[in-house]
Amino acid sequence: MLDVKLLRQEPELLREELNKRNLKDMPASLVDDFLALDEKYRNLLAKKEEYERRKNEFSREIVKIKDKSEKEKMIREMREGKDAAEKMLGQNLKDLEKKVNDLLFRFPNLSDPSVPPGRDASENQVDHQWGKKTKFNFKPKDYLELGEKLDIIDVKKAGAVSGTRFGYLKGGLARLEFALVQLAFDTLTNGKIIQKIAASVDKKHSAKTFVPIVPPVMIKPEVYTRMARLSEEDKNERYYIPSDDIYLVGSSEHTLGPLHMDETLAEEDLPKRYCGFSTCFRREAGSYGKDTKGILRVHQFDKVEIVSFSLPEDSRTEQNFIVAIQEYLMQSLKIPYQVIKICSGDMGRPDARQIDLESWLPGAGEYRETHTSDLNTDYQARRLNTRVKRKNGKTEIAHMNDATVFAIGRTLIAIIENYQREDGSIEVPQVLQKYCGLKEIK
Repeated sequence: MLDVKLLRQEPELLREELNKRNLKDMPASLVDDFLALDEKYRNLLAKKEEYERRKNEFSREIVKIKDKSEKEKMIREMREGKDAAEKMLGQNLKDLEKKVNDLLFRFPNLSDPSVPPGRDASENQVDHQWGKKTKFNFKPKDYLELGEKLDIIDVKKAGAVSGTRFGYLKGGLARLEFALVQLAFDTLTNGKIIQKIAASVDKKHSAKTFVPIVPPVMIKPEVYTRMARLSEEDKNERYYIPSDDIYLVGSSEHTLGPLHMDETLAEEDLPKRYCGFSTCFRREAGSYGKDTKGILRVHQFDKVEIVSFSLPEDSRTEQNFIVAIQEYLMQSLKIPYQVIKICSGDMGRPDARQIDLESWLPGAGEYRETHTSDLNTDYQARRLNTRVKRKNGKTEIAHMNDATVFAIGRTLIAIIENYQREDGSIEVPQVLQKYCGLKEIK
């Protein structure tokens, strides 16, 4: 969430941000609504504090009264007034505090100055491209046709067993999934590789490696809310289990982010970097008729994700470093891609800056998103109460980044389409061969 002091002291900054974001439920006028509500809350809080002061003053004065009957009368009158006042003040204050926090939680993060202005995805900008679009001396097929002919993708049986938007990965494709996971973990834990990538971004940037994690795939509602990933629109995408009051995660970083919830980290221990692998779940509500076939947009999928905790002054460079890792991995697979600057109107609410990678799919004849990188600054960490203690003794909110290492299903699609052969077989990228023991899938 935003620092409430920012809303109070620089409301115009927030009005400008809401105009940039183009959020249907967040007109700029909500800043004024918040300020009015916040003022009521603070006035009532001041009354409560004044009441507490007078109560303490009464307690000090009552002991000075010698007449027993007069003392008892005053105590009785004070107690009657105290019960009524505390009940009214307490409940009203509690109700107002909830309304203030509910509205505060809805405000998006402040956009980084480098974020391009725009209303929606049509105004995202291509920053640069890598690799030439894969060309064949035959008409390329899409991944689903190839996968079904090779019997490595089965969405028909999955549909009969689980319903639409599920799929079986079989044989060589299943082995490729775990080859990708191993490549990711080997890369992110290799000091020499990480040092080289960090130096390519900034010679002074930390070359600390990542800690591999297999995180939980269920999360408590209150923690999900603190992660800023359970807004009303987010809830439409989440799978909820009422009997246990718990959600299935929509992405691996949702349970990686709270690793340091309610903790204060030492400055010298930052950055803290994690890479997590897990299965993820999304309802894909409202996307019917869009990518409904195959394994591109499914309810269950696997991901390797990054979450990083850093000093505030390092978080922007940390995102650049993370994007450089994404590019390194896609270049290792030799899959053409383009890097996209997401515009203000298309970013997630917790994001200060979002950068995507889109991989070239020759079967579809277009680039499709395979990676996202989110700079969240202090937005999530403030809710999570994740702090950093400086060497000078001061304490402040840590900054956070999260990003895709591999969205497994989409990366497999990119491999199938870019490495297909005329006879319908699939060449295995050289960098993955040592992990899966395959040179081809046929």
